[in-house]
Amino acid sequence: MPIPATSASVARNLLRDDVFTRLRDAIVDGTFEPGEKLRDLELATWLGVSRTPVREALLRLQQAGLVVSHPGRSTEVTGLDAAAVRDAQAVVAAMHQLAVRQAVGQLTEVDLEAMRAANDRFAQALREGDVDAALAADDAFHAVPVRAAANRAVISVLDQFTPTLRRVERLRFGSLAGRSSVALHQRMVDLCAAGDADAAAAVSYDTWCTLEPLLDSLDPGSRHTNA
Repeated sequence: MPIPATSASVARNLLRDDVFTRLRDAIVDGTFEPGEKLRDLELATWLGVSRTPVREALLRLQQAGLVVSHPGRSTEVTGLDAAAVRDAQAVVAAMHQLAVRQAVGQLTEVDLEAMRAANDRFAQALREGDVDAALAADDAFHAVPVRAAANRAVISVLDQFTPTLRRVERLRFGSLAGRSSVALHQRMVDLCAAGDADAAAAVSYDTWCTLEPLLDSLDPGSRHTNA
């Protein structure tokens, strides 16, 4: 679809990360469809920023596999590439597994309550069919152990590869299959509270492997079993 006619202008101090997030979310939610041309001047006008942060955001989106750049011509939104999504899923699952293993022992009761509250919001959003709220709550849940682990390498890798999974996550959270993640989240919190780092990390990994059936549907010729 075309660039929205309504202004998305925000404060002048909009950071590069905010521009990236806005554009990433517009691709994930279908505002910008696969094959659509993205022009930095139009995007800058829409967001109310200069072209520089837009160009930087487009470069990050290209690294994440959400857009492809044709030098001297245009940047366009990519379709769902099963192989790229599968590669990203494997990396993201491993990074969250590592983060949880490192976080257990560092998590406070406040952290654990934040995870429980995020999972409650996640469950409610799934019941109500609110995919955006489910994604936000799922992000909030997994962000707690990532912050507690404070592993900058993990954070950097997740920042690069998580966006590739967003569109698949939307498909999962828009279906009944997404509800199985609620129980996995709760199990992970319980294991974190018990101080069982290895078991909690394994559940975290399994949570991200729940995307496998959708990946198989994108790539019917490939069949993988969940870890």
